Order: sequence, then structure tokens, then C-alpha cells
Amino acid sequence: MNKTHPQRNGDVATFDSTKSFSEERGCCQPRTAHVGCTQRHACISAAALLVLAAVVGLAVALGLLPRTPVNRFCAASNNRTGFLCDDRATCILASQVCDRVSNCRNGEDEQEKFCGNLPSSLPGYLVFHCSNPAYWVYADQRCNGMNDCGDCSDEMGSSAACPPCGSEWWRCSPVLYEYCSCVPRRLCRDGIQHCLSWSDEYICRP
Repeated sequence: MNKTHPQRNGDVATFDSTKSFSEERGCCQPRTAHVGCTQRHACISAAALLVLAAVVGLAVALGLLPRTPVNRFCAASNNRTGFLCDDRATCILASQVCDRVSNCRNGEDEQEKFCGNLPSSLPGYLVFHCSNPAYWVYADQRCNGMNDCGDCSDEMGSSAACPPCGSEWWRCSPVLYEYCSCVPRRLCRDGIQHCLSWSDEYICRP
């Protein structure tokens, strides 16, 4: 049974039982067809989004579309400063960034945005500035026992804040320029003077 709708005829409201609701509203299609069309388009759009999400998820899972870490800082071997690769699992040493070798699977450690203008293009935590403003070293080279800056500021300077010599080192004033305040214990009693006091030959034991 069709519902009737009021029609204006002058000041008198009349009812016409022959017009549908959609015709009253000026629609070119019946209301049920219009709703069905909208619902069908919505379903197709939702299905397309689900397929796209599945493809992206699979690509990420397979490593085809890596997720770039927000923060690349990580602790590498021996708790030294590292660089986090896109896989969010591989942590390479700071000094392995921009060394012309792709140490990350996707080569992000050699990207132009990091290596285009060293050291300013590198993230700040990867860089240690020596006392001489003209020189810098990678952060993992600070406090490694070696004179990487050339003036020992990476080993003995106040900004380096290095801990005392570790168990694998012997503290003395080195003869060799490559060391600063300690020499490796493996050099003790090797018949060669490495400390000014000769303590590496007479006191230290490997």
C-alpha cells in the first residue's frame, strides 16, 4: 500500500498517492536504487583499501618497503655509538657510516643525505669534534684508546670525558704518537719500549 504525501494547491493541501517519495524529492532514480549504488561504491572503496593495506603490510614484512626509524641512535658492539639501519634490527658502528661500503642491507648508511657534506650532513650524535675545529672523528672513536684527533682531545680532553684505562690497557705516558694515556696490555713485555718509563717492559704484564 503506497503512502500518500501532501500536495499544495493554492492554500489547500491535497494528497497524491501516485508519486513515490523519491519523485517528490526530485531524484532521477528510486531511493532504493540510489542507496544501493552508494553502498556498492562504499564496499568497493573499503575492499580496495583493505587490499592496499595488505600489500603494504606484506611489503614491510618482507623488507621490500622498509620503515625508516624515527631515531637512528643505537648501541653497537662494546656499547659504542651506532647507527640503526632501516630494518630496525641492524646496528652498525658510527664509523661505518659514509665509509663507501653499504653496511646496511638497503644501503641507507651511504645515502647522499648523510654523506653529501661531511660532517654537517651527519646526525650530530655520530660526530665528535676535536679541540682543533678543523678536525672531527666519529663518535665511536672517542675513548677508544687511540689518538684519532691527533691532539688526544678525543681521549684526554674535557669534552671527551673518557673513563680510566680499562683492564686491557696499561696506563703510562706512551712513546708512540698513536696512543694517549694508555697502551694495550698485549704490548707489555714484548721487548719494545712503549712507555716513557719503560713500565710496559718491567712492571706491566699482558
